[in-house]
Amino acid sequence: MEKLYDLAMTISLIAAGVMLFACLFRAVKGPSTADRLISVNMTGTVIIAMILILTIMLEEGYLADIALIYALLSFLAVMVLVRIFIALSRARGDKNDRA
Repeated sequence: MEKLYDLAMTISLIAAGVMLFACLFRAVKGPSTADRLISVNMTGTVIIAMILILTIMLEEGYLADIALIYALLSFLAVMVLVRIFIALSRARGDKNDRA
């Protein structure tokens, strides 16, 4: 049963890694700035999920604390990026690229 549990966690990590690369691809290739911002936010969420899966697999409690700190930093980073995007959009007078 323990091997099945480890296999399920490993498959979850691989799936999260594939999703991470998909989010990074969208961040680079995204057609609009809003798409890029959403993919950066999603990348942070996937990384947090990966850290939490590792917390369970390795049975190390301090990794959960690291995931919480990373969640706070990721949230603040996305809020700063959105604020900058809105300010630049207003300065240019764009009406089509507003989120």
